[in-house]
Amino acid sequence: MPRKGKGEREIPIDLPLLVQSAYPHLPENQRKVADVLLERIREVPFLSVIELEDLSGTSKATVVRLAQSLGFSGYHELRERLREGAQSEISDAGTFPLLSEETDEETLTTVARQDVQNINQTIAQIDREVFARVTEMFLTASRVYTFGLGISSLLARVLSYSLNQVAVRSTPFAHEHETFFEQIHQVTPADVAVAFSFHPYSRETIDTAHALAAKGVPLVAVTDRVTSPVSFVSTAVLPIASQNRLFTNSISAISVLINALATEVALRSKNRATDNLRKTEDLLQQAGHYFTE
Repeated sequence: MPRKGKGEREIPIDLPLLVQSAYPHLPENQRKVADVLLERIREVPFLSVIELEDLSGTSKATVVRLAQSLGFSGYHELRERLREGAQSEISDAGTFPLLSEETDEETLTTVARQDVQNINQTIAQIDREVFARVTEMFLTASRVYTFGLGISSLLARVLSYSLNQVAVRSTPFAHEHETFFEQIHQVTPADVAVAFSFHPYSRETIDTAHALAAKGVPLVAVTDRVTSPVSFVSTAVLPIASQNRLFTNSISAISVLINALATEVALRSKNRATDNLRKTEDLLQQAGHYFTE
């Protein structure tokens, strides 16, 4: 773990990266603590051992041992290191002031508040270097394949549509007459695959991710935490907050991410994207696609 030299400030720690690296080797109880650290990463600098014990349903000893497994002398040192960067992270998070007051609310406001919170949390936790690397992967890929089951299937299709709009060739895996495994034979290491995987995690999605990784295909995981099953075989992980009052995952923050990725691709290849949009528009106009009175 990086330490400070004499008269120097310590290098801020990358807690998600530390947890992800250590996670496969952690005992089950320490994994529970690690999950809470990631879910409440912006609160950790202000949480005591006792509070973390209660949130994780473990013990103070387990909290301390988890910190030691991550390379710290104990939880106190971990928390202090996080505190150093907490203020700047909060100021840079770009949170929205909308719906900031707690009141007795009707459903519309309650759901909107949760979605705003999901967006804010996602903005805060996505590593900008990883975001930039994923964009570059899309721009240089021969083709981008996307896949997921349930609502993730819809999101995979939306990402493919958005990328095609900005001149990145993209195809979603269908799950109608073929399984994912019957479609991955066409994917090569020159391509990029994007897996959408949220709790409860689909076995087929995870197995497909493993098969693609074994073929040497670069894999991007859009998932709810950096320690989700698909993350450990991924080249890049984009963690998304998707809490919802229903049993399904909220798609608000995921939609923002998809829009941001497509926008960044367009900004970094303006001529290519603009030319593609113009040609598509011309073809649709010529085909009488739009309604006119």
